[in-house]
Amino acid sequence: MLVNFQRGRSLHNRLIEDLMTMPADMPDHRLTTLEIRAAEQEKTIEELSGQIAEQWKVIERMQRKLDALAERFLALEEQAAPDVPVTKPPHW
Repeated sequence: MLVNFQRGRSLHNRLIEDLMTMPADMPDHRLTTLEIRAAEQEKTIEELSGQIAEQWKVIERMQRKLDALAERFLALEEQAAPDVPVTKPPHW
């Protein structure tokens, strides 16, 4: 699941505008607005953390496959390469 960061930025901007234009005699509304903002940020952080955890699982699985393929390639290369003796070229 991908997080829509553009939506988050516009929400952030709207919340800031709301806080700045609110009369000072409305502290409860300001507090509620800040609590909503904090809850949304916490949700976004949790979503991103989950995505990172899933990506690490994929990376680790791909690394194991790459290591296995590299070992297999080296084994095949050793089997296929004939032992060529080191000799001087004929013109020496």
